[in-house]
Amino acid sequence: MQLTDYLRVQAHANALMNQRLARALANLSPPEWHAPRTSFFPSLMATLNHILGVDQYYIACLEGDAQADQLWHHFVPHPTLPDWCQAQQASDQRLLRFVRALDAAACARAVHMPRGGGRVQHDTVAPVLAHVFMHQTHHRGQVHAMLSGTSVAPPQLDEFMLPSEAHLRAPDMAAAGWTEAQVYGARG
Repeated sequence: MQLTDYLRVQAHANALMNQRLARALANLSPPEWHAPRTSFFPSLMATLNHILGVDQYYIACLEGDAQADQLWHHFVPHPTLPDWCQAQQASDQRLLRFVRALDAAACARAVHMPRGGGRVQHDTVAPVLAHVFMHQTHHRGQVHAMLSGTSVAPPQLDEFMLPSEAHLRAPDMAAAGWTEAQVYGARG
């Protein structure tokens, strides 16, 4: 598997896991969405909005937006679940478009990440994407744990990556309008 293929699989996995969470969360009451919970961020709403805000910052950096830090500093959390779902889906689609356009040269392109106070951090596309995917997975794990304390069963979030587990993701892939070949390429 080439690096670009791997990053595309990761971006698709990210989008599908967010869709699974959104479907599960749709069964929460607004008080459960906002209820204080034990985690790094003290509610489902706060944790999922943190993921979204960070996603938007890094995607802007990856796209070369010199004002990306302003997105982060002026991020307004989405107080309702439908608003968060819509914004997260738009962010996931934006990330998918970016990753689908990658080639080997683009993976090595410089990314400039403004950190405030005039400081700019420099890395390349592939490690930045790896960081984004790790960040998303880390905090979705917290959401998964927090859901255990609600009336909603946490959805399965860790079975997307293996090509041999296509049967476990088939409904999600169909709902997203994706085929195995589009995500995993030709195999065999």
